[in-house]
Amino acid sequence: MRVTFLGTGSAMPTGERFQTGLLVQDEGRTLLVDCGSGILHRLQQSGVGYESISTVLLTHHHLDHVADLLPLMKARWLAGEEHLEVVGPQGTKSLVDGLLEVHEYMQDKLDLQVREVHPGDFSIAGFDVSAYETRHSLPCLAYRFDDRFTFSGDSEAFAGLANFAEGSAILLHDCSFPDDVDVSNHPTPETLGRELAGREIGRVYLTHLYPHTEGRHEEMLESIGAHYDGDVRFAEDLTTVSIE
Repeated sequence: MRVTFLGTGSAMPTGERFQTGLLVQDEGRTLLVDCGSGILHRLQQSGVGYESISTVLLTHHHLDHVADLLPLMKARWLAGEEHLEVVGPQGTKSLVDGLLEVHEYMQDKLDLQVREVHPGDFSIAGFDVSAYETRHSLPCLAYRFDDRFTFSGDSEAFAGLANFAEGSAILLHDCSFPDDVDVSNHPTPETLGRELAGREIGRVYLTHLYPHTEGRHEEMLESIGAHYDGDVRFAEDLTTVSIE
């Protein structure tokens, strides 16, 4: 399995970090998870391209996770691709219907399939996936791909999500702000470290990074390390991780 971090930024993107999106690839199967602003460009830079994306899995519906969804539809239509499947939590059909109401000319341009999923197990694009509800300001799902890869989506750090991720070779986890920012719906390094303490995870990558984290990576890692002694790194746009 190969996971490419297309966008590791947030609703306040920087020049180096676009909004959320990642590619999961394995044995000819390709899945795009989230589609924030800039992800259409990152797809081209990754060498995969929007032509190869026939399925999108959404964690939730905040703009920084869905802003390029309609541009992806249009790009695929213009490229002569005929279909797209969009899968996500409750409300995904309303989201897609609303986008197409605003941009009526895109209606019926693709064979568009929309499916809503709930916590539990399901299959998508040939992948077997487990979903777990996170703690965020909108309904949001974390996703786990066997014992290889778990993506937290947007969430506070809490024991249930840490349990869900335990045993994963790679965990990509929201860590939006340094410790001195008072925030809800996202973790700080200290809270994330406390919840990961004692968990068996191969490697943790931090993502959904606001500009507030720039220049403070070392102290954030030290804060996590005060509680969790595992391998923790910052995710970077266009980094690819191979998982056996």
